[in-house]
Amino acid sequence: MRSRTPDRLCAEAVELARQAAGEAVGPESVGAHLGVQADGDRVVTHTFECLDAAYRGWHWAVTVARAPRAKNITLDETVLLPGQDAVLAPQWVPWSERLRPGDLGPGDLLPTGADDLRLEPGWTGEDEPAPNSVLALAAEEEVVVSDPDVQPAPARARIGAIAEELGLGRPRVLSRLGLHLAADRWESTFGPQTPMAQAAPASCTSCGFLVPIGGSLGQAFGVCGNEFGPADGQVVSLGYGCGAHSEAAVLPAPPVPSELILDETVVEPLQLRPDRTGGSVEPDAPAEELGHS
Repeated sequence: MRSRTPDRLCAEAVELARQAAGEAVGPESVGAHLGVQADGDRVVTHTFECLDAAYRGWHWAVTVARAPRAKNITLDETVLLPGQDAVLAPQWVPWSERLRPGDLGPGDLLPTGADDLRLEPGWTGEDEPAPNSVLALAAEEEVVVSDPDVQPAPARARIGAIAEELGLGRPRVLSRLGLHLAADRWESTFGPQTPMAQAAPASCTSCGFLVPIGGSLGQAFGVCGNEFGPADGQVVSLGYGCGAHSEAAVLPAPPVPSELILDETVVEPLQLRPDRTGGSVEPDAPAEELGHS
């Protein structure tokens, strides 16, 4: 293995490397000589400090070389390289990985890859007989041989039409991976481990505002239909819950007021100073009678 000791003649060519860097970017941008590194046999790289304020922490790297048994040093390249304290742009990330839920706006189109693992082929019509197959020819002969007044089966009776009515006419549907990803996503947002569900008096399973959904996901999820709940219109886990549960606190019926016990239509006798009058005085008596015995 050959030695990685810098070539003596190439290592001494500091001024040549500095001059090359100055011609490339200007002498005012080239600072002190930082070091020398051997890149190969008779190939050496000189580094200089970068004085440009826009490239703080960067350095100029000038590579020089010489041919075997030659004393003339030749310039290889001059580049600007980042150091440990250099300010670098963040690593580029494809748009498909930068996209986050909620980024899609009106008019935006989100293409789906043909090999998206979240999807799998739906009903493709493979059960339909081929145009030139025995089944297709037999069906045509049966119509011809039969009574001419008999009309062929309507389009609604075909397999494709039935599949569309059952929701099976889509080119692709959620795969098992797509189902699991959706379930995990909904479970983390409105699941039994959330703080709201932990403090709820009951789960959504017994809530009257829960709207059931079909499919395999309907065994663990539903849609909240309570406008006052925190998950109104959202897919919630059956183990989720909140304080707006339909049976959490039933309002009592308003109390029925008691019958009126004060009758203002009857005149009641009232005794004034019973120790003096010795009896009762009618309320409608004249004022002088009330003041004198």
